[in-house]
Amino acid sequence: MRVLYVTPECYPLVKTGGLADVSAALPPALNAIGADMRLLMPGYPAVLNGLSNLHEVGELITDLPGCDRARLLIGSLPDGVLCYVLDAPSLYNRPGNPYLGPDGQDWPDNDLRFAALSWAAAGFCGIEPYDPWWQPDVLHGHDWQAGLMPAYIALRPDRFGGPVRPATVLTIHNIAYQGRFGAWMMGDIGLPSSSFRVEGVEYYGGIGYLKAGCYYADRLTTVSPSYANEIQTAEHGNGLEGLLASRADNVSGILNGVDYGIWDPARDPHIPAQYGPDDLGGKDLCKAELQARFGLERRPDAPIACVISRLTWHKGLDLVLEAAGQWVGWGGQLVVLGTGDPGSETGFRNLAAWHPGAVGVHIGYDEALSHHVQAGSDLILVPSRSEPCGLTQLYGLRYGTLPLVRRTGGLADTIVDANPAATIDGSATGFQFVNASVQEMLWALRRAIALYRRPERWQAMQQRAMTRDFGWHRPAEEYMELYRNAIPGLSV
Repeated sequence: MRVLYVTPECYPLVKTGGLADVSAALPPALNAIGADMRLLMPGYPAVLNGLSNLHEVGELITDLPGCDRARLLIGSLPDGVLCYVLDAPSLYNRPGNPYLGPDGQDWPDNDLRFAALSWAAAGFCGIEPYDPWWQPDVLHGHDWQAGLMPAYIALRPDRFGGPVRPATVLTIHNIAYQGRFGAWMMGDIGLPSSSFRVEGVEYYGGIGYLKAGCYYADRLTTVSPSYANEIQTAEHGNGLEGLLASRADNVSGILNGVDYGIWDPARDPHIPAQYGPDDLGGKDLCKAELQARFGLERRPDAPIACVISRLTWHKGLDLVLEAAGQWVGWGGQLVVLGTGDPGSETGFRNLAAWHPGAVGVHIGYDEALSHHVQAGSDLILVPSRSEPCGLTQLYGLRYGTLPLVRRTGGLADTIVDANPAATIDGSATGFQFVNASVQEMLWALRRAIALYRRPERWQAMQQRAMTRDFGWHRPAEEYMELYRNAIPGLSV
C-alpha cells in the first residue's frame, strides 16, 4: 500500500509542536508493517539542508497556485524514510518559524504557501502525475496546511482525475488552528467558484482550509478517541462541530504514540544519568542537576513539578500561575520551560522572582533541556483546557515523572487517576482533575504531594508508569486498517 504523508513539519528538520514528532515516528512505524510511506514537505531551508541524497524528480511544476514554477525533489530522512520536497523558493525560502514572519505575525501569503502544498500532493495522482514512477493509493494530509488536498481531488477532475482515484485522509491535530482566509482568494488557489458554499469550502464568509478537508476527505482522524468525540460538540468543535457530527461514521480517534528510540531514560543522551524502572538511582542525580541548573535549593525531599509547554491560557497555564504559591508553601518546587503569550511569560518570570530557590523558569524552547526537565522532575503538569492527545504526559510516564492532568481529550485516555480504587488495584499512573479551576488543580496537587511523602507507594507508581506501552506499533496498525477501509478490497 503506497501512502503519501503530507505534513508541514517533521522532527528533526522542522518542529513547532507535537505534529513534528508524529510525522517523524508514524511513517517508519507504518513502513515496518508493510506500507510504502513517503512524506511530502514544503521546501523550507531546514528541509533542503537536512535530507540526504536529495535529487530532482520529473518535470518542472508550472501550475502551482501562487508560484510560476517549482521543482519536486526527493531525499532521505535520517531514518531512511523517503521525503519529497516541494522546492518553491518564492514560497518557502524564508528563515525561522515556518508560519510566522520576523514580526511574529503570520506570513501574509500563507494561503498560497499551503494551497501549493495541497496542490502538489494532489498532483501525484493527476492526469500527468508529478512522479510518474510512484503514485499513492492514499493521500494522508495533516492539519489545515493540507486541508485543500481532498478538495482538489474532489473538485478538479480536469487536473487530478488520474486513472485511479486515491483515498483521502485528513488528520486533525488541533481543531483550534483552521487556516481561514479571504473569499477573494478563490481564483488564486485554483478552486471552482461553485465550491464557495456551505456544502463546500465556504466558512463564515471566507475560505476554511480545515473545513474544506473535513468536508471532502474520505476519512477523518484525530489523535485520541476522546478528542474525536469532543470536537463534535459546541464546547470543543470551534465551529466545525455540526459538520463533524454529520460525518461521525467517518471520524476516528487514533491515539498518538511515543518514539521510544528518542524518549527513553535508559538510553537518553541528553540527561545527566540514565535509569530505568528497576533502578531509579539515576533519576535522583538528574533531579540534583536540574535543581542546580535552574537555581533551585538542593533539596532531595522537595517534589519538583514541571511545565514543558506553550505558555498560553488554552494550555491552562494561568491555573499553574495561581496555584504555584500554594505549591511552594507546601514545600514543592516548580520548573517551567516554554514560550508563549507575553503576559504568561511575564507572569512566570515574576513568579521566579517572587520565589527564588523554589521556582526556575526558562523562556524559550530547547529540545535537549526538555529531556533533562522530564528526567529531573517528579510531576509534570498538563492542565490544558483542551488537549487533542498530548505527548508530554506520555514522555512523563516513561521518565517516571507522574503526570497531573485535566481530564480532557488524550489526557483522559492516557492517564489513570490515583483514586482509591486505582491505587488499590495497581492501575494508577498519575493524577486527574475535571474542571479548569485552581481549586480542583490544588486538590490534585495536594493528593500528589501526600503520595510523594509515602516513598514506597510513590516509587511503585513511578515504576508502573514507566512500563506503560504507548509505542507506535498499535497506532500504526489502526492507521493501516483505516487505509484498507478507505479503499475497499485493496491488497497490501
